[in-house]
Amino acid sequence: MTRRPISRPLGGLRAVILHRPHANVQALLRQLSAIGLRAEAAWPDLPASAAAADFVFFDADMGHDAQFPWPPGAAPMPLIALIGSEAPGRIEWALSQGAQAQILKPVGDAGVHAALLIARQNFEAALLLHAKINDLGSRLAARQTVVQAVTLLAAQRFGEAEAYARLRQLAMGWRVTMEIAAERVVAGHGQGMGGSNGRHRGP
Repeated sequence: MTRRPISRPLGGLRAVILHRPHANVQALLRQLSAIGLRAEAAWPDLPASAAAADFVFFDADMGHDAQFPWPPGAAPMPLIALIGSEAPGRIEWALSQGAQAQILKPVGDAGVHAALLIARQNFEAALLLHAKINDLGSRLAARQTVVQAVTLLAAQRFGEAEAYARLRQLAMGWRVTMEIAAERVVAGHGQGMGGSNGRHRGP
């Protein structure tokens, strides 16, 4: 799994702080400004501008699901939890939102830059992993379809090896991959597809 360099600049990116008015918010705004981010604070709801934000900081102590316009764990950008209470329930809720990093309150004069880098790296790693899982799932489903198609062809007086060869012939005749040919055979089961002539009306 290839990761993009962690040293990519943060300047010019946008951040939204979902937190009630507090000195912690002012401290966070100062650090973000010093790093070069454009930031705004909001409470109790995320502003419409959050859809274009590169990071969202949220209050893990008083936050709740209804504040986010996406399902828990499905944020389209890195989330950073602002944690004051170590109550297990609040920590668990912050994790359920998919927080990729955290900052302990009270917010001091350091730590925000590291949290931004960690959150971005973890978010991108999660995206890559999700894409890989989806790809593996698609490959597995395609293999299962090939097996199903071979089974259907084998039921038409072919042996297993002959059925596989027949599927390959159909794929070559249709100029498609084995997986697509298998999908056609399965979809056309009961309609005569996969017979001796291998004709197909599709593209």
